[in-house]
Amino acid sequence: MIEKQTTTHRSYYGDSIPSSKLSPYATFSPFPEEANEWNLKRFFGLIQRRAIIITGVVSVTMAGVSYSTLNQESVYQGSFQILVESVNDDSKVGKLSLLDSNASSGSSLDYESQIQVLRSPELLQPVLTKLQEAYPDLSYNALIQGLTIRRFGATKVIEVKYQSHDTQKIQLILDTISQFYLNYSLDKRQTKLRQGIQFVEKQLPDIQNRVAQLQREMQIFRQKYNFIDPESQSQRISGQIQSLTQQRLTINQQLAAARANYMSLQGQEGQFAAINNAPIYQQLITQQRQLETQISGELARFQPDNPVVQTLQEKRDNLFPLIREEAKRTLTIKLAEATILLQKIEADSKQQAQAEQQLQRELEQLPVLSRQYTDIQRNLQLANESLTRFLGNREKLQIEVAQTELPWELIQSPTLAELPIYPNIPRSLLLGLVASSLLGIGAALLIEEMDNTYHNIESLQEKIKLPILGSLPFDKTIANNSSLDIAGKVSKKEQLSDNFPKNTDQLSNMLTRQITQSSYYSQGAFWESLQILYGNLQLLNSDQPIGSLIISSSLPGDGKSTVAFHLAQIAAAMGKRVLLVDTDLRRPQVHKLSGLNNLWGLSNLISANIAVEQVIQEMPGMKNLSVITSGPIPPDPARLLSSDKMRQLMSYLRLNFDLVIYDSPPMLGLVDSRLIAPYTDGFILVVKMNQTDKSALLQVQDSLKRYPINVLGIVANGDKCQLKGYDSYYRQSNFAEVKYS
Repeated sequence: MIEKQTTTHRSYYGDSIPSSKLSPYATFSPFPEEANEWNLKRFFGLIQRRAIIITGVVSVTMAGVSYSTLNQESVYQGSFQILVESVNDDSKVGKLSLLDSNASSGSSLDYESQIQVLRSPELLQPVLTKLQEAYPDLSYNALIQGLTIRRFGATKVIEVKYQSHDTQKIQLILDTISQFYLNYSLDKRQTKLRQGIQFVEKQLPDIQNRVAQLQREMQIFRQKYNFIDPESQSQRISGQIQSLTQQRLTINQQLAAARANYMSLQGQEGQFAAINNAPIYQQLITQQRQLETQISGELARFQPDNPVVQTLQEKRDNLFPLIREEAKRTLTIKLAEATILLQKIEADSKQQAQAEQQLQRELEQLPVLSRQYTDIQRNLQLANESLTRFLGNREKLQIEVAQTELPWELIQSPTLAELPIYPNIPRSLLLGLVASSLLGIGAALLIEEMDNTYHNIESLQEKIKLPILGSLPFDKTIANNSSLDIAGKVSKKEQLSDNFPKNTDQLSNMLTRQITQSSYYSQGAFWESLQILYGNLQLLNSDQPIGSLIISSSLPGDGKSTVAFHLAQIAAAMGKRVLLVDTDLRRPQVHKLSGLNNLWGLSNLISANIAVEQVIQEMPGMKNLSVITSGPIPPDPARLLSSDKMRQLMSYLRLNFDLVIYDSPPMLGLVDSRLIAPYTDGFILVVKMNQTDKSALLQVQDSLKRYPINVLGIVANGDKCQLKGYDSYYRQSNFAEVKYS
């Protein structure tokens, strides 16, 4: 979240107004709202604007760097190089063929560790003792501070350097250290290798016994628990669980069916269904039905006491006991079969449950066995790795003992550089210049980031959604001259009082003809810009002529009075009957610019009963330009400007002059301009480049949307981009194009 702006603006009366209270409707950031992408044009523009700051920072920084560099004591450096490994091809081939894959890099020496050993105080103590004979004050810290030991690139060479202000001291120290290192390699290297071999051989039996013990533990564990490895055991148990689950499902289905059959035989319907399916019972039922049929047939021919009928009835009666016996026998058999089947399935279910319990116990025991197996396997693996490593190290040490009988070799004797290494004046000055330039640019960027104003037309046109009517260049002479001597510079032939163009085509032709006149260019960039501004205002007359307009700004000091006064002069020079009215009843400026007296003016005209002609003053040298100054400053300017008499006066002036220009107070914090702007044909806002506050301008832009004001556009005042001649005219014309958002 961007913090609220806490800087202050000067009010129109001189007191300070916090910018956070400039408007109750919006809060603005103190930093510019420009895009983060910086192009070269913006960058060089920043360099040009902040050249003084950048130059100052660079000068101060370079002065400090130069003083520090030129007053530093010279430091010299000497060095020597030692070959610490053999470079013979035979030795290299022998090592690569016998050592492990780690030796394939071409170096068997740990250079980092070796360098730390060479720098250690214990190793350098004999060297220090010898050197203290010549330099008693030399300590280990002083020696190691100037001593540099490093591997020379990726070679098998160690380079030793020493720096000091004393060249004789450098030479003595390098000679002593080089000789000591050669003796150290001859005396200590082979001894340490053989001590390493002895240590390895001493540790090997314990490691071998440890490996054998772990192998026996692994064998006993596998035989005891029938355990190959956790993965195979897990797969076996998973398969058994899946098989038992399927069997359990089948048994449960069979058990449910057997119980349902048994319960069915206990009921009448089940019994009836069971005996109906018995073959013998069905045969007896069939015989009974046949006898019933025969009896029915015979009764149709004979009486019931007929012997034939009685014989058939006796046969039928004899079948009833047989049917009952057969039904009883069939039910007994079916019930026995159902009971036997149910008992068998229940027995299978119990066996299944026992198997499941056994498998569950194995499953619960599996993590314990897996952990034991993993522990044994890990210990065995570590033991094997230790054994392999010790055996490999023993072979490596044996090979190194055989191949490194020679000590280190001094391939570059201690030499001292003729020129000092520090200070390097050209490099220090160059780096100081680069650093100071970056520091200066950084300071400029910081100041630019804190700057809350617009510096060019492009950024103003990008952020302010209002048309740009014109751009007035920065001209120091404008502040010193009360007016432009337009009357003397514009000839009668150039004035268009009688033949001023009535449409835009005629105006464009007129401006084109004026460009070809050499006197036009002699007016200067400010005159050209005023011509363009006036031409753009005339181009806005396509629908309704502009008979009156108000010129204001967001804050004091933006040059709105100057723009209003000179624009009135331009219009008068073009043949218009122009009236300039100073409605700034708080801090009037028009009478100062025009050189007229301010005894009677607008405040008298509104507050008193006097005629308009008494306060209208003719501009000396320009018969078409009239001025109404502000008059004495009233206690309440807003009340006068909001009166009906002011509106009636504006209507009267509009009818009696071709163009009425009102110079009004700034918009921000004051209501004066808003009171009279709705009764004019247009409103022009003056923006001072490199001065007008962005947040204030944005607040004014937002406030204009809430009033019925016809905003014509913006005039950029004080543009320091110096554009000259013919190219100036067209480049400023591009900026002056009216682009409505």
